Parts: sequence; structure tokens; C-alpha cells
Amino acid sequence: MSLGSAPSYTPADTPAKHSPSASASTVEAAQQRLALIIPTLREAKNLPGLLRKIRVVLDPVGIAYEIIVVDDDSRDGTEEIVTALGHEDPRVRLIVRKGERGLSGAVLKGWQSTDAPILGVMDADLQHPPELLPALVAAILEGNDLAIGSRYTAGGQVGKWNPIRKGLSTVAVWATWPIQRPGVRAHDPMTGYFMLRRACIDGIEFQPTGFKLLLEILVRARLSKVKEVPLAFGSRAEGASKANFKVGWDYAKLLLRLYAGRFGFGRRG
Repeated sequence: MSLGSAPSYTPADTPAKHSPSASASTVEAAQQRLALIIPTLREAKNLPGLLRKIRVVLDPVGIAYEIIVVDDDSRDGTEEIVTALGHEDPRVRLIVRKGERGLSGAVLKGWQSTDAPILGVMDADLQHPPELLPALVAAILEGNDLAIGSRYTAGGQVGKWNPIRKGLSTVAVWATWPIQRPGVRAHDPMTGYFMLRRACIDGIEFQPTGFKLLLEILVRARLSKVKEVPLAFGSRAEGASKANFKVGWDYAKLLLRLYAGRFGFGRRG
């Protein structure tokens, strides 16, 4: 699934005018626009507080933005909550997917619905702190193509994981190292909290199933500079973990496909 063409979007509120003494990054922020995607599945109770916090931390940054909640037909009140908030703030809108599942597909669906030059994603389970958003925006405005909320860079934390989960995560990350490209490798290619420049992925077909879109972006996107911002992974609030056997199987298939593309396995001469 590629982004393809997207409808233009004009945010209801634009950043306030800045004085001549404003920093270069502040001026650039005023000329940019962010689309932040929040994929959801039965996480309605988290949304009012989360959407409020996002707006509180992003408004002072001075960047135009929209928040797009992409829900996999939860039928738990998500649609009513987001629709009501959208009436109060047109920068908040909802997409409901019927008969579809998968985080990567939801994120791609959201990105397809906007023409914003900066694209982002974060979870709705409150494990991704909204307070990190300004640092991710700043990393993009500094000239990086991709900014990652990283649990494994210096200062990052994985939270209260049991030893088995920590071990599985370490192995999963280690398995990506050979297929990541030198110069743009990330210590946390599995995170679901990141931003990137749209131009780096325009026209590229991504796998819509599974949960590891960032890994495919790191391997296949047109990236020159990547920055990891320390992320202290929080505890889950409402909602259940989406990890299951199918998620693991989708990850294994993605790894095989990326290894084949990187090293030419299975190609015919």
C-alpha cells in the first residue's frame, strides 16, 4: 500500500505570527504541517485525555497540525468521542475501517487521507507520552528525515517488561541489524512512535499487514538522516495488547521479505 495522492487539507487554525526575533526552527515550524495518526482498537476511554494532552503540547510549538484517529471499527464509543471532539476542534478527525485489522494498514490509511509534508504516528494506549511530540517535531525541523521515539537509545526506557518480553524484543531488534542500512540504522526499529518527511516515502508500496511499519521504512525509504529521541515507555492504560501469534507471523514474513530484497534471496537472474 503506497500513499498515492491525498486530498488537500487546510487546518482551521494556523500558527500565530512570529516576531522577527523568532528562531529559525520556529519560523520553519510555521511553514510546515504535521498529520499525526492515532490507530485505535477498543481504546475509547483513553482518547479524551490523550487528545487533550496532544493539543496542549503541540499548540505552543507553532506548527499547523491535524490529528487523525483511524479506528478498526471498535464500536466502543470511539466514533462518538472523536466526532464530538472534531466538532469542537476541526483539527481532530476520524476514519473508521470496516472489516480490516492491523496497525500498519491503519497508519497508511491515515497518511493517505492527508497531504501534510510531515507524517507521524503514536499509540492510543498511553504508553507513548505526548510530551515527547515537540522533541520529535524539532528533530524533523532540524533537517532529519525520520525522528524516532526510541526505547533503546541513551536515556530511553522499556518500562515494566518481564524478562521474557525483554529477551524477545532484544532478539527481534538484533534480527533487523543486517537489513538496516549503514548510516541510518536505528537502535529501536520496532517502535510505533515516530515522525518522518512525506517526501521520503512517496510512491513506495508498504506492507499493510502487521505492526512494524517503521522497520520497513528504515529499510526501504529514501532516508539520509535519522535521529532517535529517548522514549520512556509508559504503562498501558485502557485497551489490550494487540500482540498475538498472527502479529509474530506477520513480522516473520516481513523480515523474510526485507532480507530477500536486501540480499537478493529468491531473485531470478
